[in-house]
Amino acid sequence: MSNVTLKQIKKSFGSVDVMNGIDLEIAKGEFCVFVGPSGCGKSTLLRLIAGLEQVTSGTITIGERDVTEAEPSARGIAMVFQSYALYPHLTVRENIGFGLSLAKRPKAEIKAKVDAAAEALQLGHLLDRKPKALSGGQRQRVAIGRAIVRNPSVFLFDEPLSNLDAALRTQMRMELTDLHKKLGATMIYVTHDQVEAMTMADKIVVLNGGRIEQVGTPMELYNNPVSPFVAGFIGSPKMNLIEGETAASLGCKVYGIRPEHLRLSATEGRWEANVRHVERLGAETILHLEAAGVGSLIARVAGEDVPDVGTKIFASPLPGREFRF
Repeated sequence: MSNVTLKQIKKSFGSVDVMNGIDLEIAKGEFCVFVGPSGCGKSTLLRLIAGLEQVTSGTITIGERDVTEAEPSARGIAMVFQSYALYPHLTVRENIGFGLSLAKRPKAEIKAKVDAAAEALQLGHLLDRKPKALSGGQRQRVAIGRAIVRNPSVFLFDEPLSNLDAALRTQMRMELTDLHKKLGATMIYVTHDQVEAMTMADKIVVLNGGRIEQVGTPMELYNNPVSPFVAGFIGSPKMNLIEGETAASLGCKVYGIRPEHLRLSATEGRWEANVRHVERLGAETILHLEAAGVGSLIARVAGEDVPDVGTKIFASPLPGREFRF
């Protein structure tokens, strides 16, 4: 495993600047997640680290080596893509060991590495199957196994779970987190899903328009967002952000309160509102409110004892949970 250092990374396509001076340090053994909306530059930044795109200026260091101009194969990285890219005519064993076979490694070494990867990924009983006989999650584990046997300094993941259904994504998040603990490897992971970022990362890098908006642990970003962009992106449902006269009356340009930090009352509170929509999710309920002079608000409450659509209600922020930007 190796640390990764980016210094003043810039990338332009013609006259269009897509990376605007990225400085970032990813420690050895860290699980670092790049997150942000479509077009923010997260996949481009990953491809620059991989060597699949060339930087316009700046330096990339992996371990102690400057790899800015190095070919992808010389960077000591392994990349797992959204597409599994498995060979349909090869078995799981042959797919995992394909790169080693191509490099003409000894058969005993290939077998040992494939067996070790299969054990780590719980694929031992599937080694003789073809990809068509596997589930989506199993195919993704095979693709990860192909990366593991290369013993890379850094693993790069480009939205590897986006093709899976919701239940399987949850399972694979846990499996990837467990794998990271087993291997102690440096992993860089790209996703647009802030839930994936929050549940998997040691460090989250929030990207916006080709620049870093904020870097921190999941709870640092949740509890101390530095901007409305981060505040609105981290957390589900997203933070209520209020501008205009209401924000000005509270001494800020943008006022924020998370849905779970709104206290509701049938009789009194800061804002009078009407219930527009109710999302009953079982253990919790999401209320969509329309507050006089404020606009739309979202509140998260526990249980099923909640007001019906059309009910008048009062909402107040919990003390110490307000954000002012």
